[in-house]
Amino acid sequence: MLPTLFISHGAPNMALYDSPARRFMESYGATLPKPKAILSVSAHFMTEAPVVIADEHPGMIYDFGGFERELYEKVYPAPGEPELARLVVERLISTGLEAHLALDRGYDHGTWVPLSLIYPQADIPVVQLSIQPRLDPSHHFHVGQALQGLAAEGVLVMASGSITHNLGEVFDRKRGGLVPRDAPPAPWAVEFTKWFTARLEAGAVADLLDYRRLAPHAVRSHPTDDHLLPIFVALGAAGEGLRTEHVHASGQYGSLMMDAYAFHPAAEDVRRVA
Repeated sequence: MLPTLFISHGAPNMALYDSPARRFMESYGATLPKPKAILSVSAHFMTEAPVVIADEHPGMIYDFGGFERELYEKVYPAPGEPELARLVVERLISTGLEAHLALDRGYDHGTWVPLSLIYPQADIPVVQLSIQPRLDPSHHFHVGQALQGLAAEGVLVMASGSITHNLGEVFDRKRGGLVPRDAPPAPWAVEFTKWFTARLEAGAVADLLDYRRLAPHAVRSHPTDDHLLPIFVALGAAGEGLRTEHVHASGQYGSLMMDAYAFHPAAEDVRRVA
């Protein structure tokens, strides 16, 4: 059975350069049953209420600036799946949530960067679901709960964000440029990630939903929590009794932790870090 996933997608140019996170993504898809479709919950797709994209052939969004020209030439040609989009909206509405279908929105880099590495063949249909940055983790957990059962139907729920995301810390204020890509992780980023991972593995959902009050260095790790909100959708969609598999741990630029997690049913109690 498919898990639900949280992937730290990193900077867009991870699609160009070697790194531990990139190597993990390139090998990870082969370890999973092949899904019939993917529901991507990207930190870069933000709306007031949940929106699901129903395009048959989504285009590309290059939602970044100042990166290598090759990135603006990349295309991830996976098809959409309008029927799945409608099903997702129906399930959200059935639980009392407001939700809408939309057209004419391509794949943002929170979707196409990780998927181009995990499933480079681009032969699996992809549907995108937005986050609501003005709403809290509990709302996103509820969104995920409405989607329980998709994994059993062959749909991979892939939440894409970052386990820590403070872009201000990525820049070297002394030199006016980026911190080196392979700089050692900052202690505060490591401490936050360890706390979050431990709570995931303990199934301490209440603590996780209240992470901004309880976690060490929470605000420094996430000045805004948009890049962590997708993980709560993945948690909710996994269902009760889930088990966390810590599938990857690394860091980039000194403060961006690149950890990834798979959430399995209770019977699949496996934990492995690559």
